[in-house]
Amino acid sequence: MYQYTDFDKNFIKLRAAQYREQLGRHLGGTLSNEEFLPLRLQNGWYVQRYAPMLRIAVPYGEISSAQLRVLAKIAREYDQPSDELFAQARATQDALGPVALPGGGSAHSKLTTGYGHFTTRQNVQFNWIPLSRSADVMDLLASVNMHGIQTSGNCIRNITSDERAGIAIDEIADPRPFAEILRQWSTLHPEFAFLPRKFKIAITGAIEDRAAVAWHDVGLHVIRSSDGEVGFRVLVGGGMGRTPVIATTIREFLPWHQILNYLEAVVRVYNRWGRRDNKYKARIKILVKAEGQRYIDEVEAEYRSILDHDGAPHTISQAELNRVSASFVPPALQCDRKTADAKIAHILRAAAEDDVEFGRWLHQNVAPHKNPDLRAVTLSFKRLGQAPGDATADQLDKAAELADLFSAGEARVTHDQNLLLPWVRCDALPELWRAARKAGFARPNIRLLTDMIACPGGDFCSLANARSLPLAEAITARYQDLDELHDLGEIDLHISGCINSCGHHHSGHIGILGVDKDGKEWYQITLGGSDGSALSGEPVPGKVVGPSFSAAEVPEVIEAVLDTYREHRETRGDKAETFIDTLRRVGMEPFKAAANAARFANLQAA
Repeated sequence: MYQYTDFDKNFIKLRAAQYREQLGRHLGGTLSNEEFLPLRLQNGWYVQRYAPMLRIAVPYGEISSAQLRVLAKIAREYDQPSDELFAQARATQDALGPVALPGGGSAHSKLTTGYGHFTTRQNVQFNWIPLSRSADVMDLLASVNMHGIQTSGNCIRNITSDERAGIAIDEIADPRPFAEILRQWSTLHPEFAFLPRKFKIAITGAIEDRAAVAWHDVGLHVIRSSDGEVGFRVLVGGGMGRTPVIATTIREFLPWHQILNYLEAVVRVYNRWGRRDNKYKARIKILVKAEGQRYIDEVEAEYRSILDHDGAPHTISQAELNRVSASFVPPALQCDRKTADAKIAHILRAAAEDDVEFGRWLHQNVAPHKNPDLRAVTLSFKRLGQAPGDATADQLDKAAELADLFSAGEARVTHDQNLLLPWVRCDALPELWRAARKAGFARPNIRLLTDMIACPGGDFCSLANARSLPLAEAITARYQDLDELHDLGEIDLHISGCINSCGHHHSGHIGILGVDKDGKEWYQITLGGSDGSALSGEPVPGKVVGPSFSAAEVPEVIEAVLDTYREHRETRGDKAETFIDTLRRVGMEPFKAAANAARFANLQAA
């Protein structure tokens, strides 16, 4: 893992001290709400539906066991609202009433406290920390080199990457040193502190895009030129929200050492011409879509000016890349000298003879590693009775323990709201599986239907039109049978509570979007979305299926869509066609018809 320099450490501690002084003035009445608002947002402190919400940056997803333990301490000791505030929130939720489900059932919102929440952009959030205690939390975070700087506001946000960065077998080059250099360049960049709108960058170094780069304001894909030189394919103008757009490739190849100079031009042109009169049209995707080649030409002109007239001030030297890369040397792990093939063969035999679930876990939760003695293992944080991505204080402590025991003290926050252990020895897999199963992290559902993405929705977010979590719970409850889940195969299900798309519903094979209809909660269903991974193919937004559905209809519609998949899928040998491939082959119409028939049947039953 990257080790912060003394400059970084002192900067974070000074920022925490500065925030404590600002908070003191606010609580003392000398700094108004309006004056304090930008100051708290600059440090990741929002005010959501009921209480402050803290968003903590986890740059490119890397998190240490020490950091996980501090997050556990925050969850246990600070993510606790006053009895009065919690009673008010509970009363508000009760007034909304339960979410009606099929068969006359219902699901109530669960306003649990004492947990952290992993987000799709490799951040961690807390929902209940009293503002009066927020400075103490900032000090705790600073003690392990964590903070909430630039997790909010119209600036360059947390740099995200592939959770397998540095270990993937299909990797062209490790993107983490570049992500770290980008973090340093973008942090408190004086020219880009007040952009027209928030700005998100993702980077991947692998052939397969596991970072959804085409859905970001800027996506960087490490490639090699025909003569072997490392560089970037640069994509600009992707995004979700009310206008889903796939990013445009504006540079097929950019030499790696020029990436900061080029991004300076990309963001400078956006800062100059991006709209500030309408926040719904302020993202760079709107500018790129409206101006097309004109935007690209102006970026190229600005880039040439930076090189020719400014002296290319942000050119990355080989020495600087080497310095940063030295922090990402793989940990020294003691492995026995059996070959990897022999180890895995033994493990698979044991799985077949001993436990079907262990074999499934090896297949779904364990990924290959560029070091043949090692594997990358995903800990599933998707379980019945707990919102996707949520982790209690005890679970955070247990994850830290597993990271220490099996992964050199390191974990990664994944795009799918789980944790990945990147340094697991092959011969330790059986022991890790037993420990993870005991902790509740070993459910073999990674990339399956119940490994869904969901935002907090209307239970916590003041922007949401509808609740996400009761629907996630209802769908999870319906698909608990592992045999059925594995028969359905790999399916991306994404749920957003509003058009801001924090649940990435546009990129789901099945997407669910909460909408407001006459002051009531309704849901749109989209099919066929893709984030750009190998499973999903080229990135594309899903298409809406018919009208909006009530909460009671959604699980029935999902079941009808999946039944249609079973009916139409083809099987070659012992391998069934995936959901997304079947949908693309047969088209939307059978699925639309099934969804509308399910709605009609539900209305008839009512």
